[in-house]
Amino acid sequence: MSLLIVQGASIAAPQIAELFSRVGASSFHTPRPGVVHFSPATRWEGLPDWCRQHRLDFAYLDRPRQLKEFRLLAMDMDSTLISIECIDEIADFAGVKPQVAAITEAAMRGELDFPGALRQRVALLKGLPEATLQRVFDERLRLSPGAEALLAAARQAGLKTLLVSGGFTYFVHRLGRQLGLDFTLANELEFQDGQLTGTVRGAIVDAQAKADQVASVCRELGCSTQQALVLGDGANDLKMMGLAGFSVAFRAKPVVQQQASAALNFAGLDGVLNWLE
Repeated sequence: MSLLIVQGASIAAPQIAELFSRVGASSFHTPRPGVVHFSPATRWEGLPDWCRQHRLDFAYLDRPRQLKEFRLLAMDMDSTLISIECIDEIADFAGVKPQVAAITEAAMRGELDFPGALRQRVALLKGLPEATLQRVFDERLRLSPGAEALLAAARQAGLKTLLVSGGFTYFVHRLGRQLGLDFTLANELEFQDGQLTGTVRGAIVDAQAKADQVASVCRELGCSTQQALVLGDGANDLKMMGLAGFSVAFRAKPVVQQQASAALNFAGLDGVLNWLE
């Protein structure tokens, strides 16, 4: 038996009554509008489809959890902390966005080797001026809904923050400074004479590198990876999410949602705060 927490923009009384029956709960309460706790709750196979139909997010917890139990908030960047895939937007300026976006999508579904897919995409950007990246940062990069609220709550609860990305240091470092993040890791694009060379410097930040960075930061903080809260959206995030005490799939590919502790398909990133109070 578990605690089931359901959240959404609104949850009507008939929906609450149906869920109450479906999960065999003995009690429920609504700590705030749009959030309902059912306890104790059995696992209902039809819940994911039912919640998608009603535009609700859910999480099963073995016990009530608090944000302050964790020491580290680790996040992917593209399509997680921010709402875009930076490489796809860079590619738009080169006129190759459809080709690059198709490779990105397949890589995030876990259908392609990530390092190979990244090198293939970066090669298509050869010759673009460095100023293009600044345009993407200024004109197109936006934080995902709820990002600032989640970061503020994490800091207040004493967590350190890590942005670990298969994307690029050009964006990660700027976001790190802007948001006051504690740790960052990403790939470094190579430039020559103010233009992209179509290559990446050094080893690629892939799934294993992300997991290794989460583990390394936890060691530096003197805590277990079970005290890490990890958010991601693609197959490249699964290894670091697998280390976490709680993992959240944000607007994620099906393979990621199936393996995460919980998924946010409709709420913003601050929806995490309705599960870890």
